[in-house]
Amino acid sequence: MNYVRVKAYAKINLTLDLVGAENGYHLIDSAVTTVDIADTITAKKRKDKLVSIEMHGMGSESIPYELNNAARAAEAFIKLTGSDGASIAVWKNIPMGAGLGGSSADVAGVLNALAKLYDMDDLPLLKRIADAIGSDCGYMLGGGYARMRGRGEKVEYIDGNLKLDIGILLPPDGVSTGECYRLSDTLGSPSHSTDEAVAAILAGDKARLGAALSNGLYAPAKALNPQVEEAYEALRAFDPLGVCMSGSGSAVYAIFENDQFLRYAASRYRGKFRFIQTKTCTATDKER
Repeated sequence: MNYVRVKAYAKINLTLDLVGAENGYHLIDSAVTTVDIADTITAKKRKDKLVSIEMHGMGSESIPYELNNAARAAEAFIKLTGSDGASIAVWKNIPMGAGLGGSSADVAGVLNALAKLYDMDDLPLLKRIADAIGSDCGYMLGGGYARMRGRGEKVEYIDGNLKLDIGILLPPDGVSTGECYRLSDTLGSPSHSTDEAVAAILAGDKARLGAALSNGLYAPAKALNPQVEEAYEALRAFDPLGVCMSGSGSAVYAIFENDQFLRYAASRYRGKFRFIQTKTCTATDKER
C-alpha cells in the first residue's frame, strides 16, 4: 500500500467540568462525542525520512510548518517507528478555532493514516505520540462517546450508541483558550454534571443528556466574546433538549429531539452566524 485516505472527525464537549489544577494546568472531567463533520487526510509513501504537508481550506494554508501539529505528529511517528517519510495533504472542513477539535482531529487522522500506510498496529504508541502533542489528541484516535479526565489524556470510552441530531452556531470571532481558562479562575466554574451525562448516554436517554449539558468555561467565554451568549440564546429560543458550548468556544450547539426539529430550526434561523446541521458519529459509524 503506497497511498491511504482517512477521515478525521470533529468533537463536541457534552460537559466540561473544571476539577482542579496540577503543575500549572487545569484538570478537567468531560463527556465528549464525535460528530460527522470531518477533515480528509491523505498520505503517500516517500523513499526518504522526510515529511511534506499541504493544507487546503479554512485559511489553513497560512499555518507555518513549524506550528502545524499534524506535521509534528508525522515527524514523531517516523522517528519512533523508523518508518520512511510521507507526503501528506489535509483538506479542512472542521471550522478552526471553534472548540470542535479540528487541530487534534488532524493529529489523530495523520497518525491513523500513517499507521495504515505502514501497516503498524500499536495503539499505545500512537496515543503516546498524540498525548505529547495535545490534551485531547489521544481521544480523537478513536472518537465516539468517551469521558476525558486529567488534562484530557485519561480517556475512558463509553459503550453508547445514542444518536443525536445537533445544530451548531459558529460565531466568526474566536475565544482564546488560555485567556478563557485564566478567567475561569476568577469567575468560578459551577459545572459538575459529567456523571449525569455519562449515565444518560449509557441509558440511551437523549432528553436526560440534553438536561445534563454544561460547560464550566461558558461564563468566561461569553465574557471574552459576547457572540457566544448571543449564539446560545438564539439556539435556546428553538426549545431544544439542551444547549451548550463546545470546548472554550466559540461554537455553541443544541441537541434536538429529532432530525425534523433540527431541520426546522435551521430553516427558521435568521441570525448572522453560520448554522451547521450534524449528527453524532461513533466508531461503528466510521467503519461503514
